[in-house]
Amino acid sequence: MKKNSRRKFLKKSIYGSIGTSLVCSLLSSCMQKPPVKRDVLFIAVDDLRDWVGYSHAFPQVKTPNIDRIAKRGLIFSNAYCAAPACCPSRTSLLTGKSPAVTGVYENADRWPETLRSEGMTLTSHFMQDGYYVAGSGKIYHGSPKYKHWHRYDLFPIMKKKEHGEIRPGALGNPLDIPDEEMSDYKRVSRSIEDINRKSKVSKFIACGLIRPHLPWDVPKKYFDMYPLDEINLPEVKENDLDDCPEIARSIAHKKEGDYQVAHKDVLKNENWKYNIQAYLASITFADAQIGRLIDAWDNSPMSKNGVIVLWGDHGWHLGEKEHWSKFTLWEEGTRTPLLFVVPGITKPGTICKTPVSLLDIYPTLMNTCNIHKRYDLDGHDLTPLLQNPELPWEIAAVTIHGQGNASARDSRWRYIHYRDSSKELYDHENDPHEWNNLATDKKYQSVINRLHNQLPEHYTERIKVNRWGKKTKSWFDSLSE
Repeated sequence: MKKNSRRKFLKKSIYGSIGTSLVCSLLSSCMQKPPVKRDVLFIAVDDLRDWVGYSHAFPQVKTPNIDRIAKRGLIFSNAYCAAPACCPSRTSLLTGKSPAVTGVYENADRWPETLRSEGMTLTSHFMQDGYYVAGSGKIYHGSPKYKHWHRYDLFPIMKKKEHGEIRPGALGNPLDIPDEEMSDYKRVSRSIEDINRKSKVSKFIACGLIRPHLPWDVPKKYFDMYPLDEINLPEVKENDLDDCPEIARSIAHKKEGDYQVAHKDVLKNENWKYNIQAYLASITFADAQIGRLIDAWDNSPMSKNGVIVLWGDHGWHLGEKEHWSKFTLWEEGTRTPLLFVVPGITKPGTICKTPVSLLDIYPTLMNTCNIHKRYDLDGHDLTPLLQNPELPWEIAAVTIHGQGNASARDSRWRYIHYRDSSKELYDHENDPHEWNNLATDKKYQSVINRLHNQLPEHYTERIKVNRWGKKTKSWFDSLSE
């Protein structure tokens, strides 16, 4: 064959091959099925700190069913709330927006208007993508007034109780009733009905358990699992707050609502053991209900390719940092369990130690469930960490408590900046209890600067009318009066 003829032949062959490949590629993409939408089981546990079996944070706690979920997927062992209170934490998680953006900082703040103005919530997003979305129990903070569900049942906290024993000063007492009479039992039963409900579309099933939120009243059999004389007390340091700013001490010693039990004398008498026993009993009761939920999930077609995500909305102090309750920017008030089971992505029993935020749940579910994307969320898609838990991750977990107060937690450090510009810095490598505030040591200034740059530059003004239309005043404002 002549050179010119060969060149024409090769040219024709090459372009013919490219054309054929393009046609085949286009045909293939046209014939390709759209990504499969995954069913979702979304489990929220109120006031659950990191005291779960798999974490070994408090070895006495019994959570066999939460541990069962952990063995199937990935554990985020350092997960932190966006705010250490129910309303702002849940509002941020369900809108995908930081409290610094929503202006919802405290439990009485007016969140329904925020949900409306911020566009789609997580549940309405799944609804728009064709899911059947059903919920029971506490998902939003209170019963949502707008249509974020196809079906939703709150099941109010039961008013009638049959106490087997009343212990003065205790925050929880054993009940002489079966599990079936507890509201959380009924919430789970309704979610089981939703799991078993026949549907032609994918389902998003949300179940929110109230326990271990106060009051820690649960059936007596759960108290019996934790004999009082065997209860261990958390390790605390005398005069722990001496090196903390005044605003931090004010938060720890606030004496109203749940804070009333924060007096030091409570930590020196038998009530401390009573209350830890009651908190542990409430966790194990909640775990038993989660076991019923997982059994139903396993017996349904949803489990084959569906996603399970379990989270607590914030942490809880049980005497640490001279404090009792939530509402702090320290480790105990901000750390909570977070589990993901995503078939084909997560490997059973894996652990990711990277600090992450509950704000990251929304974008992660968008990606893993193959629903249409939003690009205006403040959280980050954790799918890369689900696939590779060792992946380098330079993003700190930020928690906000009241307008102008925030902490940043990375793999080693916790930095706290308060609205009056006072600071705290803790080295978790050498000080896991956060007993030694290093913020005044100039040799750590580069660490402070790096973490401070991850905190919000601007805070939306707090909404000063609560969800009942009543004008409210922030507790933090009273500190400067």
